[in-house]
Amino acid sequence: MERYLSGPQLARLVALDPGTRPYYSALAQAVRSLILDGRLPLRMRVPAERHFAEALGVSRTTVTAAYDRLREQGYLESRQGAGSWTALPAPGSMGAENPWVASGDDGLLPLHAAAPLAVSTLPSAIAFAAEQYPRHGLGIGYDPVGIAPLRQAIAERYTARGLATRPEQILVTTGAQQALYLLTAMLLTPGDAMLMESPTYPHAMDMARMRGARIVPVGILDGGWHLDLLTCAMRQSAARLAYVIPDFQNPTGHLMDDAMRAALVGAARQYGTTLIVDESWCELAIDEAPGAAPLAAFDIDGRVISVGSASKLWWGGLRIGWIRTTAAMVRRLAVLRAGVDIASPLFEQLVVTRLFEDIEQARAERRRTLRASRDALAAALRARLPDWSFTVPKGGGSLWVRLPDPSATALADAASCHGVRLAPGPWFGVDGTLEGRLRLPFTQPPQVLIEAVDRIAEARLTGPYGARPAQPLTPAL
Repeated sequence: MERYLSGPQLARLVALDPGTRPYYSALAQAVRSLILDGRLPLRMRVPAERHFAEALGVSRTTVTAAYDRLREQGYLESRQGAGSWTALPAPGSMGAENPWVASGDDGLLPLHAAAPLAVSTLPSAIAFAAEQYPRHGLGIGYDPVGIAPLRQAIAERYTARGLATRPEQILVTTGAQQALYLLTAMLLTPGDAMLMESPTYPHAMDMARMRGARIVPVGILDGGWHLDLLTCAMRQSAARLAYVIPDFQNPTGHLMDDAMRAALVGAARQYGTTLIVDESWCELAIDEAPGAAPLAAFDIDGRVISVGSASKLWWGGLRIGWIRTTAAMVRRLAVLRAGVDIASPLFEQLVVTRLFEDIEQARAERRRTLRASRDALAAALRARLPDWSFTVPKGGGSLWVRLPDPSATALADAASCHGVRLAPGPWFGVDGTLEGRLRLPFTQPPQVLIEAVDRIAEARLTGPYGARPAQPLTPAL
């Protein structure tokens, strides 16, 4: 016999405060939480939109918007004439709409993204770019590999870090994300194995899935990487590519030492794996830490490809990235890139070129601001949520928090109704795992982080919507 809920039954289950705004979003989150914690069984038919709206005392349009969101997220399935019933998203999906698209200007404190505010040198760099911009009007206005001064500046920075680099080894991209897209498009074919750390950067997983790759996760433990796990995964999977973040790994904050870097590159050479190295956080050491050479410094045969970004050191709105590889690979990537956007915007390239001249000033400023924010966040968590555990990283931009129970997704739902947008652990897990983890960035000012922790603590205490969670009901049969 089909199981279904009446409108009044589901209305009592969601226990939603009528003053919650936006109401349709909170309503969708409430139903989603009921499904995730098992209080609303799978394949349970939900009430028709009109009946549910009447029970809640809201417009049918509001319920329609909530149901539409649940269908987009994979928590409702519908068939014309047959109604809608509860479901779970497909394995490997985030189980929600893309948070970077959905957040918009919703007024929530943005703890879902580790995007720093602009450094103080940005205005002068913008002024420099505005001054230089007109003279570039004499040319065609774009260069598929990037303007020469910026490629020179990037190459010189690699050389200063201990990795001799020529400008022809640099391809400027529209952010590190485009760099990952181009590399996976060129080097992966559907069905290829791609090794990834777990947890890892969510958008890298997106790129692998878009190419139809078979993702091979390798767990990062609380102490960092284990070479035997990495090498075993390479050998057994015959991974064509491996994506690694050795510099203040996102989200754990771990820093790979030189011995591990050399061993990892040696293993990749032995098993025929190309390493894509995400260096987005490499300039953001906060405390004194042992110096680590770029991973490509241990490369002898061009199998280590480095990806960098302007967004973490200088400002999240600077969508300029780069690839450091062989000159031959740069030319191949430039041809592929011509089918995407031909070239990165000239103005932003001029801005970043100028910012490289004062890179040490920017690094010092970031150390001061990130240290203050990191320490404020850690202190607030210890005071308000003492049963949460974490290791304070020596750099990067986030804490990787262990929760006392596997409740990250439900907590993120609850926190959003208390004004904070969070990044639950499953966003960073290959197969939707890591429910016992939460990434908390410290890229916002200290006062914002303290306020966010207060709201998170309140959300955890009172339940998702400002009221104690409702008891489950026996569904109608």
